[in-house]
Amino acid sequence: MSTTKVGCVWNYELGRTIGKGTFAKFKLARNIQTGEFVAIKILDKEKVLKHKMVEQIKRGILAMKLIEHPNIVRIYEVMGSKTKIYIVLEYVTHGELLDTIVNSDRMRECEARRYFQQLINAVDYCHSRDVYHLNLKPEKLLLDSRGNLEGI
Repeated sequence: MSTTKVGCVWNYELGRTIGKGTFAKFKLARNIQTGEFVAIKILDKEKVLKHKMVEQIKRGILAMKLIEHPNIVRIYEVMGSKTKIYIVLEYVTHGELLDTIVNSDRMRECEARRYFQQLINAVDYCHSRDVYHLNLKPEKLLLDSRGNLEGI
């Protein structure tokens, strides 16, 4: 897999954009030392400050550091520059659950049940640690290379 290099941030070679949110851009990146692919969430500090999101971003990072579960994306590290915040995350390779739902004529019950069980297991794990997700929806749920839910 090629990253189509667009620059470097610390030990990471940045590649193509793999997603965009309201306050963030997600880039595919490669760890220069290990060769491992990661996703880097890049937040613009000016936007974060303008929309008074500092505490929400800090809480989100702290929550992610508390969580270690097979169906939840791992956070590796957080870095910052004068203008950006970089959150280095596990790269999940097979896209959004929403795409899987939309691209199948009809999802088999056993497949839907497996996704639902993985989701409930992950949500229960988070709740047991007083971590709550306020915006769960299929486009925020990612699938790994084996078709397991991994993106909450």
